[in-house]
Amino acid sequence: MLPYTVNFKVSARTLTGALSAHNKAAVDWGWQGLIAYGCHSLVVVIDSNTAQTLQVLEKHKADVVKVKWARENYHHNIGSPYSLRLASADVNGKIIVWDVAAGVAQCEIQEHAKPIQDVQWLWNQDASRDLLLAIHPPNYIVLWNADTGTKLWKKSYADNILSFSFDPFDPSHLTLLTSEGIVFISDFSPSKPPSGPGKKVYISSPHSSPAHNKLAAATGAKKALNKVKILITQEKPSAEFMTLNDCLQLAYLPSKRNHMLLLYPREILILDLEVNQTVGVIAIERTGVPFLQVIPCFQRDGLFCLHENGCITLRVRRSYNSIFTTSNEEPDPDPVQELTYDLRSQCDAIRVTKTVRPFSMVCCPVNENAAALIVSDGRVMIWELKSAVCNRNSRNSSSGVSPLYSPVSFCGIPVGVLQNKLPDLSLDNMIGQSAIAGEEHPKGSMLQEVQLKFLLTGLLSGLPSPQFAIRMCPPLTTKNIKMYQPLLAVGTSNGSVLVYHLTSGLLHKELSIHSCEVKGIEWTSLTGFLSFSTSTPNNMGLVRNELQLVDLPTGRSIAFRGERGNDESPIEMIKVSHLKQYLAVVFKDKPLELWDVRTCTILREMSKNFPAITALEWSPSHNLKSLRKKQLATREAMARQTVVSDTELSVVESSVISLLQEAESKSELSQNISAREHFVFTDNDGQVYHLTVEGNSVKESARIPPDGSMGSITCIAWKGDTLVLGDVDGNLNFWDLKGRVSRGIPTHRSWVRKIRFAPGKGNQKLIAMYNDGAEVWDTKEVQMVSSLRSGRNVTFRILDVDWCTSDKVILASDDGCIRVLEMSMKSTCFRMDEQELTEPVWCPYLLVPRAALALKAFLLHQPWNGRYSLDISHVDYPENEEIKNLLQEQLNSLSNDIKKLLLDPEFTLLQRCLLVSRLYGDESELHFWTVAAHYLHSLSQEKAAGTPAAKETAPWDKVNNPLDICYDVLCENAYFQKFQLERVNLQEVKRSTYDHTRKCTDQLLLLGQTDRAVQLLLETSADNQHYYCDSLKACLVTTVTSSGPSQSTIKLVATNMIANGKLAEGVQLLCLIDKAADACRYLQTYGEWNRAAWLAKVRLNPEECADVLKRWVDHLCSPQVNQKSKALLVLLSLGCFSSVAETLHRDSLTWNKTQQHFRETCCAGRSLWSTYDQEDFSSSTRHLSYMCFFGKNELENPTPRSLFLQRPCCYIIALFLELLHCGLISTCHGFDFLYNFLQKIKLNSVLYI
Repeated sequence: MLPYTVNFKVSARTLTGALSAHNKAAVDWGWQGLIAYGCHSLVVVIDSNTAQTLQVLEKHKADVVKVKWARENYHHNIGSPYSLRLASADVNGKIIVWDVAAGVAQCEIQEHAKPIQDVQWLWNQDASRDLLLAIHPPNYIVLWNADTGTKLWKKSYADNILSFSFDPFDPSHLTLLTSEGIVFISDFSPSKPPSGPGKKVYISSPHSSPAHNKLAAATGAKKALNKVKILITQEKPSAEFMTLNDCLQLAYLPSKRNHMLLLYPREILILDLEVNQTVGVIAIERTGVPFLQVIPCFQRDGLFCLHENGCITLRVRRSYNSIFTTSNEEPDPDPVQELTYDLRSQCDAIRVTKTVRPFSMVCCPVNENAAALIVSDGRVMIWELKSAVCNRNSRNSSSGVSPLYSPVSFCGIPVGVLQNKLPDLSLDNMIGQSAIAGEEHPKGSMLQEVQLKFLLTGLLSGLPSPQFAIRMCPPLTTKNIKMYQPLLAVGTSNGSVLVYHLTSGLLHKELSIHSCEVKGIEWTSLTGFLSFSTSTPNNMGLVRNELQLVDLPTGRSIAFRGERGNDESPIEMIKVSHLKQYLAVVFKDKPLELWDVRTCTILREMSKNFPAITALEWSPSHNLKSLRKKQLATREAMARQTVVSDTELSVVESSVISLLQEAESKSELSQNISAREHFVFTDNDGQVYHLTVEGNSVKESARIPPDGSMGSITCIAWKGDTLVLGDVDGNLNFWDLKGRVSRGIPTHRSWVRKIRFAPGKGNQKLIAMYNDGAEVWDTKEVQMVSSLRSGRNVTFRILDVDWCTSDKVILASDDGCIRVLEMSMKSTCFRMDEQELTEPVWCPYLLVPRAALALKAFLLHQPWNGRYSLDISHVDYPENEEIKNLLQEQLNSLSNDIKKLLLDPEFTLLQRCLLVSRLYGDESELHFWTVAAHYLHSLSQEKAAGTPAAKETAPWDKVNNPLDICYDVLCENAYFQKFQLERVNLQEVKRSTYDHTRKCTDQLLLLGQTDRAVQLLLETSADNQHYYCDSLKACLVTTVTSSGPSQSTIKLVATNMIANGKLAEGVQLLCLIDKAADACRYLQTYGEWNRAAWLAKVRLNPEECADVLKRWVDHLCSPQVNQKSKALLVLLSLGCFSSVAETLHRDSLTWNKTQQHFRETCCAGRSLWSTYDQEDFSSSTRHLSYMCFFGKNELENPTPRSLFLQRPCCYIIALFLELLHCGLISTCHGFDFLYNFLQKIKLNSVLYI
């Protein structure tokens, strides 16, 4: 028979509760899938999938105001492993950088003793990953090295800085939101502070706009707000137009370049920064709920909005050609184009009270399909978006909302007939991007219309507001080991009792028992407890006492004292005897009551002249042995009687055991056999009384006179032969009952509020609680073991204490938290991998670096298997067998939908790379594989359609499903041009000043829209100072010819203008004579690389555009810029796979952090086999490919271990062999590169070529 085991391991942990006002913005959702938020001075880390608390970080001495996860936008390998790094900042200006997995602080940063306003990790992945930018009040931005705590530079500004936002498309652009307006910084660099004060602009209040007052008009808010034109101005507006604190938030839109949103309580304003004007307004009607926060999406042009009632809404941009009007609204005679965001889904609101209100919201950065709401009472609500196919005929056409369609592809590849699909994997897999980018769907399209809805998938509840009364269940013994659970009962101020399971830290049960604050709890067994509460005293000082007996398994509670309790003196304390037989109820101005716990009957109510009790404790000694002898005799007698009576009626069917149990129950109830127990108490004079209780007999045994060195006794603790008393002056008196000696110790602390012995035989440790802290004493040696003092060691005040186990204490504090600490009472964090969790958590970041990378490789590629498997037991992992078990636990923790995808034989390697990058939260790889999958699939489509193969550097423009515009210049040229034309048309409609008109004209000229540009030039009024220049410019544009002399003259003028600092004007002239390629070269020469790339995409043919972008790639790869990851994306958009391989290989030779990226880059190349199944890949080429992958030995004797021995250079060889076979690169060029490459690395495989 196997030995019985029970899990009663209790680790040090912290149960958190309600948040402070400073914690309002202290929340962040990391790419690792973990959510971190501040709770007073603590930082709590939870898992977003299971809503379990994984870590509580405690080192701050003040309330936490900001938390930020480090970005995962770098290539991971052994040298740069997956790690959980978090930065937290508090009210006192301290920033702590954490190793969350280990629970230790890596670095502490302090500049000033004022609250940190904002903090952000630098997101540029090729720069140092340790750089942290922070706002130190009132007006400083400081760049820190978060690894060493070194200050790199510091910059001050004129106004108080409230927050900042980085341009997601350009890391050198930083925007500051100040108390007066906005400051644009265009030269941000990690190496040096910004050179000047930046470009300062002012915000005009939308409330002061005349259009804003028309919100209540019958035409609705939309038409009125369409008239809002100017928001940003260079001149400081008058006082009535200023909005110092109205602007709640500033953020760039990651879905399209040069767009920013400003959040106001009742409006969201979308700005186009090229013209500094409003191009979209989201307004709330008068009866609507104001905004609190907004999070713009990257994958789709959508907005997650948080409202003041806790409701989260999702708004998605409507396509330009889908401007609808409702059936009961007259069509607008002058329709105005603007960015319109339609409400697509909303979740349920919460009940908002004075103490319960929404604090903030975070969105999943990986999939953007879930949002977490942080509530002031400590709740974390995780809402996940779900998509459902709807019937087109059932859609309400009068809603004015354009339909949403599901995408045609999944994980970058169109879904096959037999392939599984997970539509809710991410936002871009729910909504097809063409449905919101102004694309018309062809008639007869098989696209499915979808609707979105929020579903509550996770809820984490915190402790309510203090006060707390805590009591640990009876300790673990050899007799109760089979049923023991480490349960902690917590009485709260609202009358409920929360029962927590301390092994997992999760709420076991919540019981609403009382109508007022719970004052005390006493366990009567492992499954039941007594709790009492007292109402507010009336004029006579009388209260309503509630004493309830609770059965934990059923949740049933009964009034223990029956009808008693109304209009009487308040209960001061309750004490249950050691054997759980008797209950002593102590009142403030009323004699003691003794009750039988088993029968809920009163045994004795003491007389009125009974001494007033200040402290009481039951003795651990009793006459249990004599009781057992008496019970055994009774059992035998009752068993004999029961057998005789049963024999007379029928044949005996019951076993002897059941009869004995029945006899025992009958004897105890009828004869009321009870053990004799003792208790002591003290009166107001400090006199000690010793009483004996047996049944309903209460006898006074002894009376001990007071100790003159002690004040009024407040509490007593008794264990074995040791009795300890505490008084109001902080003195402890240790009595050795066996030796009949006592010893008084003055602690010089305040009133001793509670003393309690630790459980365990022979364990003489004792905890004492004072007004200003707590101490642990060894009563055997009569010396203090540890001490904790409020204001010195900690910032919180202790409300209650108890023992959790023989070596761990429990502290309830006024910051709303309950801490389980070691006996030293030092607040220490724990290791995340040591926690006992009720549900498995997918988090490969918790594995050792080599194991995390091994698991990733296992999910990506299994060449030794005919089909994919999620059983890693057969893999030869030489490191450690225990590590393999951890890997299998991670695989088992994946959801069934993800497992189904990974096991699907139709799921290609390219899709697998995208899925694994999402599972790992690998930001850089997610972008890499998204772009790679798009252009590899586009290439395969072109090949399959039989079109002539383009040159390797040529992009593919004519694609039915273009790359989303959030990738900006990486999109196809035709789609990028279309988007820019739509954007300039919108700018033209919204223009309201001459400056706006001039900027629109400049954009039209660069885009080649000369006719429309001439019309705008001729609109210049005669009294404008630029009238003459604009008229001449209009004449020039209309008369430009392609003749040699005119082109030479214009080119000469343009060159001179550029040389004299008129770069923009010279570029315009060059574009007029179709010399955009020369214009791009000039732009690049003067460092305008982004502008050159934009111009090349909108004006040049594919070959010329590729030349410009290749020069940009060389610039990005230079040591001064060091943005090779961005260069790789540009090369992928050009189809330059050989250049991608060369760039990756150059990095591998220096053994930097891109080795893991090599591995998966070649997986993408191999995935082309699935596209060309109709063509046989010759056995010799395939044989050579596998030899390059694994080497000759592994090919002849394949072992799973070869997975972990793959070399990056071999992937490049395999990639080229497949590209050669598919005809995607020329044979001559490919073999020349491959031969030179093999010679460089001196690989013996060159002989096989």
